[in-house]
Amino acid sequence: MRSFADPMRAALDEARAAGEAGEVPVGALVLRDGEIVARSGNRMRRDADPTAHAEMVVLREAAGLLGADRLDGCDLWVTLEPCAMCAGAIALARIRRLYYGAADPKGGAVDSGVRFFASSICHHRPEVYGGINESAGGTLLRGFFAARR
Repeated sequence: MRSFADPMRAALDEARAAGEAGEVPVGALVLRDGEIVARSGNRMRRDADPTAHAEMVVLREAAGLLGADRLDGCDLWVTLEPCAMCAGAIALARIRRLYYGAADPKGGAVDSGVRFFASSICHHRPEVYGGINESAGGTLLRGFFAARR
């Protein structure tokens, strides 16, 4: 069995690549049976698409590759706590487990902010594991924004 560090390292690699491309450095991947189905970083600028968060990109790609609108049995790994849009998509995709790195007190919607999965309007709640290698994801984000100030 893989350790938590292995998939998060792959997600962090995607985050680094996104940052190098001028995107906010967030990376995500979808795993099924321990294998990576889809991986990406943020692509909002590249795609001129405000919904192209890393999570949304990998959910779309995994659904297309698996030919299913529900990703039953799949796990999502992301370097930053998902926002409300992404949390909604995670629920609709029926992700089994969500693993995330750094908390996002301003924009997160899982353990911060609106706590989407605890809401009565949420019909599917994945198992959630936060804080996995959070310092690495947080360091990438702080460095990215410090360079732009």
